[in-house]
Amino acid sequence: MRVFIKFISIVYLKSLVFVFLIMTSLVFILNLLSELDFFKNENVGISFTLFLSALNSPIQIFELFPFILLITIQLFFIKFFDNREIDIFKYSGLKNSSILYILSILSILTGIFIITIFYHLSSNLKNIYLEIKSEYATDGKYLAVITKNGLWIKDKIDDKVIITNASAINQKFLNNVFITEFDENFNVIRNIKSNKIDISSNEWQIREAKIYEENNYSNRELLYLKTNFDLNRVQTLYSNLSALSFVELYELRNNYKNLNYSTTEVDMHIYKLVSYPIFLLLITLLSSVIMLNIKQIKGTTFKISIGLFFSVIIYYLNNFSYVLGSTERISILFSIFLPLLILLITNCLLLYRINEK
Repeated sequence: MRVFIKFISIVYLKSLVFVFLIMTSLVFILNLLSELDFFKNENVGISFTLFLSALNSPIQIFELFPFILLITIQLFFIKFFDNREIDIFKYSGLKNSSILYILSILSILTGIFIITIFYHLSSNLKNIYLEIKSEYATDGKYLAVITKNGLWIKDKIDDKVIITNASAINQKFLNNVFITEFDENFNVIRNIKSNKIDISSNEWQIREAKIYEENNYSNRELLYLKTNFDLNRVQTLYSNLSALSFVELYELRNNYKNLNYSTTEVDMHIYKLVSYPIFLLLITLLSSVIMLNIKQIKGTTFKISIGLFFSVIIYYLNNFSYVLGSTERISILFSIFLPLLILLITNCLLLYRINEK
C-alpha cells in the first residue's frame, strides 16, 4: 500500500507543478501586458514592469488555484488511463475509493499549505505592489485608513490639505469628528469639530460645527465642506482584502467594529480562507469522479474541455453566492458554504458505485 501511496503522490505532485507553472506563466504574461498599458505614458523601464508583474501574480494564482487543482486531477487520471495504470491498481486490489482517499488527503495538505504559507507570501507581495503602484495613480494624493483610533482621511482639494479623524460611522454620518485644514505649506488654516457630519455626497454637511481659526472661535449650525470623499468611497476603503494577511484581516475587523463600520466584506474573506482546504477537497473529488465516469471516452482535449466547463460553472456560482452575501441578501456563512454544499451533493451523487467504474 505504501508503494501505491508514494506512486500516486509523485504523479499528483508532478501534475500539480506542471499545471501551476503553465498557469503562472499565463498570469504573468497577462499582468505584464496590463502593466505595460498602465505605464505607457510613464518613463519607466521594462524591468520595473516585470517586477510589478511578478509581485501581482502570486495572489492571482491563489484565486485560480481551485481550477489549477481541478485540471491537475484531470491530468493525473489521463496519465493513469493512457498507461492503463488504473487497471493495474484494480488487479492489485486497490479500489477507486482508495485512490480518491489518497488524493483527498493530498488536496487537504495542499490547501493547508496554500492558506498558511502561499497566501501569506502572496498577500505581502500584493501589499508591496499596491504601495509601489499607488505612487503612479491619479488619486495618490488621497488616503483613507481605519485604525484603532478611528477613521483617518487625508484629502487635497482647492490647494488645501484636509485631515479628518472620526471615531465612528453611523449609516451616512461620521460621528465625533475633528477636521484640520492646511495650506500647501502645511500651515494650519482652521480646525473644525463636530459630533455629526453627513457624508452622503462629496459636499459634506457639518452639523453644529465649532470652528477654530487662528485665535478666533465661532459656531455654525450648518457648514458645507467640499471633499473628494463620499459615503460610497469610504465604504470601499479596503476593496482589495487580498493584500492583507490573516493577522491584518483580524486587526482590520476589530478596527471596523470599533468604528461601527460594516465587517461583512472582511468576514466573508476570512470565512473564504478558512473554508479553502474544504473547497479544494471537494474540487478534487469532483474532478476525480468526473474522470472516472468518462474514462471510456477517448480524446484528452474533450476531457480537459469538460473540466474547463465545470470550472466556469463553479466560478460563476461562487461569484453569485458571494454577491448575495456581500449585499446581505443571504447570511454570510450561507453565501460561503452554499457552493460547498452544492459541490458536496454533486459529489455524493457521482460517487455512487464509484468502485465499479
